Amino acid sequence: MLTTLLLGLGIGIILALTGAGGGILAVPALVFGAHLSMAQAGPVGLLAVGLAAALGAVLGLKAGTVRYRAATLMAGAGIVCAPAGLWLAQRSPNRPLSIAFALILLYVAWRGYRRTLPSAASPEHHTLPPSCQTDAMRGRLIWTAPCARALTMTGMVAGTLSGLLGVGGGFVMVPALQRYTDLRMQSVVATSLAVIALVSISGVTASAVAGHLQWAVALPFSAGAVVGMLGGRALAARLAGPVLQRGFALLSAAVAVAMIVKAAG
Repeated sequence: MLTTLLLGLGIGIILALTGAGGGILAVPALVFGAHLSMAQAGPVGLLAVGLAAALGAVLGLKAGTVRYRAATLMAGAGIVCAPAGLWLAQRSPNRPLSIAFALILLYVAWRGYRRTLPSAASPEHHTLPPSCQTDAMRGRLIWTAPCARALTMTGMVAGTLSGLLGVGGGFVMVPALQRYTDLRMQSVVATSLAVIALVSISGVTASAVAGHLQWAVALPFSAGAVVGMLGGRALAARLAGPVLQRGFALLSAAVAVAMIVKAAG
């Protein structure tokens, strides 16, 4: 139990330091640290990341940075798709599921590392405006059909992955919101956390009803993640920057390689 609690604590700290995408390391931590299979680790990781994300979302709501209409739309699409991903995960062999997760983790590592390079420091120039633009007077998104379509598809992809792999989907939502909206980064992260929290409720509930959630592991791991999230927020202000993001990317790549080696062995 102590080991599981410490694993959750580490994930909570990583989530606080690196933002909405940091929770992707929850499942590998459970696979290597608690010796769970991918199908067993997925719901546990989803519960822990969901609770930590809910904490971040509440703080974002108080600060007024969550775009709650966008979060509700994406979460609704994700909630519909999460049970399908969970159903598929429970019927997939552990080896291909582990390799699929590792490949996604490698992509997240590559993308995170690339953003720390000097060439990525300059803003990207888009030939077309984003699908979702902000009303300068009210600070809210202007709703159009292309905007609703883009956010719905983002929610569907994030929801499916949350059920299939036990990830919150922040690594999908954050870049998607950056691409399809002109929201500030603070709102992007806060809105993403709100979606993760809402979608996680669906995936965790479906898993618990089906009897696939191991509460003896889930409770201490989740408690550790929430405590780590609270403690990590104070540390984040001191350590934030390219060096931290680069370290997270390298750690993610190392974990992904270890998962591939474990699956191939």
